[in-house]
Amino acid sequence: MTTMKAVVHTAYKTFPSLKDVPKPTPGPGEVLLKVAGAGACHSDVAIFDEFEEGLNPQMDPEFTLGHETSGWVEELGEGVKGIEHGAAYLIYGPVGCGVCRACTRGQDTYCENAAKMDYAGVGLGLDGGMAEYVVAPARNLVPLGEVDPIDAAPLADAGLTPYHAIKLALPHLNGGGKFALVIGLGGLGLVGVQILKALTGATIIATDMKEDAMAEAEKLGAITVPGGEGQVERILEITGGKGVDAAFDFVGVGATVKTAMDTAARQSRVTIVGIGNLSPYEWAFLGTPYEAELVSTYWGTVEELHEVVDMYAAGQISPQVTRYSLDDALEAYQLLVDGKLSGRAVIVPHGKK
Repeated sequence: MTTMKAVVHTAYKTFPSLKDVPKPTPGPGEVLLKVAGAGACHSDVAIFDEFEEGLNPQMDPEFTLGHETSGWVEELGEGVKGIEHGAAYLIYGPVGCGVCRACTRGQDTYCENAAKMDYAGVGLGLDGGMAEYVVAPARNLVPLGEVDPIDAAPLADAGLTPYHAIKLALPHLNGGGKFALVIGLGGLGLVGVQILKALTGATIIATDMKEDAMAEAEKLGAITVPGGEGQVERILEITGGKGVDAAFDFVGVGATVKTAMDTAARQSRVTIVGIGNLSPYEWAFLGTPYEAELVSTYWGTVEELHEVVDMYAAGQISPQVTRYSLDDALEAYQLLVDGKLSGRAVIVPHGKK
């Protein structure tokens, strides 16, 4: 039996392990990829560090982590056509039943049969890309063409998730004099600033507690406001007192949702993208701007991932990436746990260059 190295979720409330596991073989309709890059996402930290047993059986151990994965086609499973051997592809992570209305329109994230599934996606119940090789359904592969597949790996989540949320909010940002707010400038938030810059003419306000993250957002064209005392007042001042037309909360805890709602304009849209889920937000009619929408989104469609790759190839978005070898993957996760990682850590199993 041929083995390979992989970062494995072994138990809840337990740091992952770097282990030798069997090299996978593609089944019918599947493709084996030699992993180019795998992004380390805070969702992974939630799975192994925050989830309690029984909270989401789809994430029960053991499995290989990594739901932001790119790679080169190594082997085709039975019946697979239209996939080029040796070419670079990005994996669309969500995997639904494949036959319901949501899945047939490419939105496996909202699979109507999700409750009956044993997993949520590649790296989310199914073995993911934090390994030398990974298997994925052929229908989940998005061609990368000539772009660098290593730096493109985070597009599968850190690109797709903000893109989906922003695309749905575009009607609120059409026209002159519009304002967009980005809360949280990690891997997703910084890409969100770039997407807003490319797709809208809105003035972009970005807020975080980290000075280096705000400095990066300023380079990307955002006006930054530090978190803490006076944050809401400063954001409202920038908008001339009317509030923002669309806000995107990439943290998703009660305090950040409150910041978004306290700075929202009438008839605006506030989207909770981050899955902080640590504290509630208390809604009150008289404390909320009229017709201000408060919604959540989750990931995006495979069609949208094609569009995200198009933006990347055009130079409109570029994730902030730090590369780590597979042997150093646990170090990257520890930095993520400790809140010391800016941008996206990408694990490169076959060399960092």
